[in-house]
Amino acid sequence: MKEIKLKIEGMHCTGCSSRLEKVLNNIDGVESATVSFEEKQARITYNESQTDIEQIKQAIQDAGFKGE
Repeated sequence: MKEIKLKIEGMHCTGCSSRLEKVLNNIDGVESATVSFEEKQARITYNESQTDIEQIKQAIQDAGFKGE
């Protein structure tokens, strides 16, 4: 398992962070994801054999946000 923190841009409320957290937790290979609106970041633990950082960033972008 690998853990990463990504800065998230484009969140305007706690509803945004909740929606993005759901999106991230539905990615195959993501063990857990928590998104903090206050900190403007996501903490993601994932299995590197099932997904990678690029797939995670693409899911963030598809949800309408930017992850770095």
